[in-house]
Amino acid sequence: MTDYQDSLSELNRNAPLSEKLKRIHAVLRRRFEFIDRIAVATYDAKTDSIKTYVHSSGDDVPLIWYETKLADAPSLREIADAAQPRVVNDLAIFAQGKSAHTQRIAKQGYGSSFTMPIYLNGIFLGFVFFNSYQKNVLDESVLADLDLFGHLVGEVVINELGAIRTLVATVQAARDISHYRDEETGAHLDRMSHYARLIARELAPKYGFSDEYIEHVFLFAPLHDVGKIGVPDSVLKNPGKLTEAEFDVMKTHTLKGRQIIDTMLRDFGLGSVQHIDVLRNIAQYHHETMDGTGYPQGLEGEAIPIEARIVAVADIFDALTNRRRYKAAWGNDEAFAMLQRLAGLKLDPDCVAALISKRAVVEEIQQRFHEAQPVE
Repeated sequence: MTDYQDSLSELNRNAPLSEKLKRIHAVLRRRFEFIDRIAVATYDAKTDSIKTYVHSSGDDVPLIWYETKLADAPSLREIADAAQPRVVNDLAIFAQGKSAHTQRIAKQGYGSSFTMPIYLNGIFLGFVFFNSYQKNVLDESVLADLDLFGHLVGEVVINELGAIRTLVATVQAARDISHYRDEETGAHLDRMSHYARLIARELAPKYGFSDEYIEHVFLFAPLHDVGKIGVPDSVLKNPGKLTEAEFDVMKTHTLKGRQIIDTMLRDFGLGSVQHIDVLRNIAQYHHETMDGTGYPQGLEGEAIPIEARIVAVADIFDALTNRRRYKAAWGNDEAFAMLQRLAGLKLDPDCVAALISKRAVVEEIQQRFHEAQPVE
């Protein structure tokens, strides 16, 4: 028998999606060396947003930390609606395009492109992009292979996101089955997860966050308080001020959350999900404070994982600006002022500044995910 090296064996390993994409790109370039970029953007149906996710562009990165409304990208909207790929052999036809992503791609100097929508059971999930610096290179023979590679990339992305969404759905189902209530309405979870993504994206240049990391913060943020499943109703739903003993019980939700997540990861075979430590850190450390007086471990400053610091600001801001059993909703001015007072003492000042700097986007999120009815 002749030994044969599986050129795509990387796809079978526990590796980040970005590394798998680079491997697929390397194999593709053996056939067509003029394919200079593969990129994936994901779609958020709740906000009609297209977001950059992963790419294999090397140092040539025309689009990163980018988000736009699909409604504002008519050429992409047509591809999604038709559920068919688009071939452009001369990108000069978009030279006068007004959208930021069109201008950035043009400035990078790409000559041609192949864009394929990603669907799962009829549900639109995003796009796969293939770009070349050369024009008029996408003939029928090339397109036949790009079609196959596009579907391969789509399946890899679906598997990655599918595992995460299975985990999130499982945890949310467990919360519902246990009749877990509290103030964590669906609108609250939507708002705070979008605030978390907003903060992470603003901090990306300083901290070197990838789009992949930012998306995982967004996906995992709603599970921050899952440990409250294990807190008795007598404590969780107490309308008054908690006694010291009751507060000690409440504080256990951070460690319970970590335990619940680890159990589900083991039982559902999801331990290989990438960036899973982001979820663990969010659940366990989102009540740690910069001055070391938080819980469960009293971590201080940068010893607190950055994703936990991000979620803390997102969660506290949403709690301040919405009605609770024990308080009326604060206005944004009042809430931002409180965050600034807490910055450096309880909250990460970079995270606070990032949220406040994007007030217009914050208000858009509030409008889109407003409470359907008051919390009783």
